[in-house]
Amino acid sequence: MKEQFERYLIDCGYKQITPSGNPSTVYDYIKRIDKICEWENISWEQLATNIHIILPQYNVGGNKEDLGKKSHNAVINALRRFSDYVIQNL
Repeated sequence: MKEQFERYLIDCGYKQITPSGNPSTVYDYIKRIDKICEWENISWEQLATNIHIILPQYNVGGNKEDLGKKSHNAVINALRRFSDYVIQNL
């Protein structure tokens, strides 16, 4: 599932590498989803199945909002893109 999400992000126009040659948004979002799975102690597949429950927890007003805001909202943005991917592909 991780590879399909990576392809989805690339197809959506997200960058793999910054102009300076460093990993960019695609890599960062995958890393963030890995971290969320670690925090929740679930697999990517379980996250996909429960995205409708987990996403609101990391969003504004959710009980894990502070985690969602990490790194200028990168965590919640990664979750939102993963949710979009799940809705469109599963």
